[in-house]
Amino acid sequence: MIARRVFLMLSVMLSAHCLKAQTAQLVKYADFENWVTRNIKESKVIGGNTRQVYEIAPETVIDKAEPYRNMGGSPWATSNVYADVMGVVKASNTVYPDVNPSGGRCCKMMTEIETVKVLGLLNLKVLVSGSIYLGYNLEPIRNTSNPYSKMEMGIPFSRRPKSLRFDYRVLIPDGAQRIRATGTSTKNLSGQDFAEVYILLQRRWEDADGNIYAKRVGTGRERYRKSTPWVHGHEIDVLYGNISGHPQYQDYMGLIPEDRCYYAKNSKGKMVPVKEVGWDEASAIPTHMLVMASSGCGVAYEGTPGMTLWIDNISLVY
Repeated sequence: MIARRVFLMLSVMLSAHCLKAQTAQLVKYADFENWVTRNIKESKVIGGNTRQVYEIAPETVIDKAEPYRNMGGSPWATSNVYADVMGVVKASNTVYPDVNPSGGRCCKMMTEIETVKVLGLLNLKVLVSGSIYLGYNLEPIRNTSNPYSKMEMGIPFSRRPKSLRFDYRVLIPDGAQRIRATGTSTKNLSGQDFAEVYILLQRRWEDADGNIYAKRVGTGRERYRKSTPWVHGHEIDVLYGNISGHPQYQDYMGLIPEDRCYYAKNSKGKMVPVKEVGWDEASAIPTHMLVMASSGCGVAYEGTPGMTLWIDNISLVY
């Protein structure tokens, strides 16, 4: 009888430990049930149409072409933007609310070609991959140079999650062709583009001159090479420390190269590149977390038109 009681007690303790180890916390607004709809009227010189642009935040409608700032405490930004280039207003939208067949809404990201016809004569084509990320955009966008400098990537964060959990679906169109379209030129590219999701944990610091540096604390990153129906409760493990020799390591999981640095605002209020200078100790505590989901994984203006990624219920697992 005593042995049985001890066994039952250990079983209860073990069950409680397992439940504790699998605690999942939804990232704020990452159930994608609430969206802001921005109705932006574009300039007459490019057609004068009203475009709907979506943001992830408490449900509301904005009938005005004005810079957007994250609302309601939402940590999410999107690749959807309002641009004002020399007085010409243009809107771009590649991230949408959609219906999740399992119930409720989800987030849909598409790689699309934005076409701009100036005075009905000059056609400009720009490829945009739909993306969501933790951070914010600096609107209005004034030009197309160095797009990363117009995005603050990452939010303050000091915990050490075990994994990133989410539901997702991928659609890669038949005969998919990777292209580069910058507005003034369009050309086919070799190779294949992929949808991707990642979580990166960094320990950042700033020097006396306002430069920001970081070491990589934790890494979780996946790319999706084929179409798949909805996958529920998928997890990306967060691997800590220098993972370059880890069995799960892929080249794209490495440190962010200097020519593709993300940006952040320093203590002087200036946007500067975050230079990732090395791997941190496996026991280090991060200062910032980056989470991104995208229908493409290439550099700006490169991708596969029609590639689509749906995502829902993004959570951190501890």
